[in-house]
Parts: sequence; structure tokens; C-alpha cells
Amino acid sequence: MIRAHALTKRYGDRLAVDGVDFTVQPGKVTGFLGPNGAGKSTTMRMIVGLDRPDSGTAEVNGRRYRDLDAPLREVGVLLDGRAAAKGRTAYKHLRGIAATHGIPASRVDEVIALAGLESAAGRRVGGFSLGMGQRLGIAAAMLGDPSTVILDEPVNGLDPDGIMWMRSLLRRLAAEGRTVLLSSHLMGEMTQTADHLIVIGQGSILADGPLREVIDGVTHESVRVRTRDVERLTSAVAGPGVTITTGADGTVDIAGMGAEQVAESAAAAGVVLYEVSTITGSLEDAYLALTSGAVDYRSQTLEMGAPR
Repeated sequence: MIRAHALTKRYGDRLAVDGVDFTVQPGKVTGFLGPNGAGKSTTMRMIVGLDRPDSGTAEVNGRRYRDLDAPLREVGVLLDGRAAAKGRTAYKHLRGIAATHGIPASRVDEVIALAGLESAAGRRVGGFSLGMGQRLGIAAAMLGDPSTVILDEPVNGLDPDGIMWMRSLLRRLAAEGRTVLLSSHLMGEMTQTADHLIVIGQGSILADGPLREVIDGVTHESVRVRTRDVERLTSAVAGPGVTITTGADGTVDIAGMGAEQVAESAAAAGVVLYEVSTITGSLEDAYLALTSGAVDYRSQTLEMGAPR
């Protein structure tokens, strides 16, 4: 279990993490989301003792990371997949870590197989692609067979096969009762992997709960229909609390009414519907709604005109 209590970190005049409280429970994959600069990486670094909080505490299994007797056996961490000496082979990199933590060489072979690095174990890390570096970082994180795993953007650089492997590994770790904290900017992947979400913005927790609960809390269900008589359908369903959005292809999205109500109103007005479907909110919709006021680095639309 990971527990953060009133965790605060300031860099000069910038408040990076502002008194955050959360608990990451074992047996679940907990997704950690937030815009760039939101405080995710700083929080993760404080959990594993790489940054010291100005106030508050971060604990793993009831103890600060620096107080753990055998940290690699309790916490597996991937914060930077490129954090390996480029002149060493993958095997020697892992063997060096294992030797300093009293982990047998046989475990090195096991994590190399786990990460699918058998054919690359003898190659120097400096020649690895981003995806291969990520696999090596995950192998290092799993070297001590830890009960808690903290991974920052682990699917960066992975091909589709690697992403499926990562998804399966995370689900298996959670099923084994381990604590899994995962950050990612890939909303589709997080939707398929996470059980629980913690969303942070400008150093503060914006949401903390089961994935579906977080999504449903800030998004709304709508009904999508397709008809050749958009104008008459719009008149038939219009009313207080109903929001109607029309598309160029004859689709109409209706929020504030259920599918049966929409179908009954259309039938009463003599409107033929060729499609009726219920659209639920997505994680991307929820994320954008939650973080709309907590984005430090916002892109601007570039208006194209004559060259200057």
C-alpha cells in the first residue's frame, strides 16, 4: 500500500505539490493522471525518496522509502527507462543491480524473460530503442519481485505487442495482490488497464475513485440517433434540460433524455430513426473536464495567413 498524507513540495516560488492525500490500495491498478507540470512525477519521486517533501509524508507499507530494509524487494520503480549505463549490456546492468541487493543471478534470467529481452540481453544498452529501454526498465523494477510497483509512462515507445504485454503484466500483478501505481497520457490504455484513478492538477488532487465512478461524476450520458428528418426530430425532443447537437451526416446527439424517451417522441412525431444508441462519457471527456482549469501549458491555435 502507498499512502500520501499532506504531501507538499515547493521549488522556489512554484508550488509543485500542494498538500495531497491519497491511498493506493493493493490488488488494483491505480492510474495517476494529470497535465504536464501537474505534480505527478514529483509525487512519485517523493514516494521513493528521490525528492524530499517540504511537509507531509509518503509511505510504502507503512514506512518511508528510506527506512525500508530491502527497498528493491518491496518497491519496483520505473521513472526513466534510459537510466542505465550505455556501455553496459542489458544483462550486466541487471546483474549489477541484483548483486548489490543480494538477489540471485537466476532472478536476472527470469526478469529478462519476463520483459522479452532474451535476444537483446548481450547487447549494449546504448544501442537500445526507446521501447527496448522501457522493457529493460521494467525488468529492473521487477528484479526484487516487489509487492509494490510504481511505473511512470511505462508504455512510451512500446509497439502494439509491447503495449498488450504491459497491459497483461499490470493486470496480473494486481490479481496477485500487489499495489500498482501507473501514470500515462494514453487515455485509451488507461481505460483498459486501471481499476482506480487519481487525477492531479496544479499540485492538488482533482479526483480520486473507481474509474467508472470518476468518469460518470463529470460526464453525462447521451443518445445518438440518425434520421433524415433532423428538423422535425429536434422539435419533437426539445424541452427544458435537453441539449441537442446535430451532425452533418444526419446524426443527432441528445442529452437529458433516455433512449426510450427519444424513440417515443420520434414515433409520436412520425419521425423515422435509422439508428439509436446510448453514448457514455469517456475517460478522455472526464479528464478534460476535470483538468480544464488546471493546465499550466496550454497550446494556442495558429491562424495561418500570408507569409511574413
